[in-house]
Formats: sequence, C-alpha cells, structure tokens
Amino acid sequence: MIIAWLSHYIRHYIPTGFFVDPYELASLRERNVTEAVMVSESFNIEAPNYLSKESEVLIYARQDAQCIDCFQAFLPVHYRYHWPHKKDRDTLIVVNNPELLMYCDQEFLVLKCWAQSKVAAPCALKSEEICQWNSMQYKSILKNLTLQVPVGLTIHTTLVCSVTLLITILCSTLILLAVFKYGHFSL
Repeated sequence: MIIAWLSHYIRHYIPTGFFVDPYELASLRERNVTEAVMVSESFNIEAPNYLSKESEVLIYARQDAQCIDCFQAFLPVHYRYHWPHKKDRDTLIVVNNPELLMYCDQEFLVLKCWAQSKVAAPCALKSEEICQWNSMQYKSILKNLTLQVPVGLTIHTTLVCSVTLLITILCSTLILLAVFKYGHFSL
C-alpha cells in the first residue's frame, strides 16, 4: 500500500501599492472564509505606498468541490494611499504572479514529488514547525497583472485643505455649542 498526500500553498508577494489587513484575515479565518496568514513582520497597514514595503502572504488553497483537479483561494487586498500626480488621475501597479508551493508526504520514495526547488514554509497555517515545500512551475493565464488605480491631483491640494479645515472648524464649533447647551458641569 502506497500512501501519499498533497498540500498546496500559494505564496504571494503583495506590492507596496496594496496591502492585506492581518486583522481582516484573522476574522475571515475565524469564519472559515479563507485560510491565509501574513508572513511579513513589522507591517503597517496605515503607511502610504511610498513608505511601505512589499509584504508576503501564505494562502492555503482549498480543493474546489465542483472540480477534482481544481483549487481555490480567497485573499482580500486593499489599495494604499499614493502621492498625488500633476496630470494623471491614475497610477499603475504591477502584481506579479504568485508562487505555488506543494508538499508531498509519502511512505515510499517511488513517487517522484520532488521535482522543483525547495522553499522553507510553515507545515500548516497554525504551525510553528517549518517544512520544505516544492516550488512548482505552472502556466499562468496572465504574465503579471497590471492594475490602474485612481490617485489625487496636486492642483486640488488648496481646495481639499481649505474645505477640510472649514468642516473641522464648523464641526468643532457645533460640538462645543452642544456641550455648553446640554452638558451638566459640576465643579
């Protein structure tokens, strides 16, 4: 009897123009929507793209219920703030294809699972133990994905700052009036 089992990870490097929210990932894992974990440490979700670094995410690919040879994964990504441009209203962000990692545990070495380069990654998403995974080559539909995302225009800076300051003063005044009118003070 020959026993072999396969596991699949997708290792994806998220470019600086996007981010994955680790708190959202934890919530989605609790609800069994996705099985993904942030690998990158010292990660700031509030940093703009020009102050952030590329981040690494490991996603466990689940087998599709409708297709025996198909796997699916879900990873929500968010757009980071970018410097405003002088003329263009959009910026281009290139998202490289992810890396497919496969782990094959077998009793007999007759099965040839180890054909590609080795990558160290956790044995399971909730495990501290590190296993040697195989980086598998695959044929992608797209070479890399290029996304066009909107950015602000520098000519709007004065208008945006003026309106923001005016609204802040107005709201602060209304809050102070409400506190003095309805507040109960005791000294």
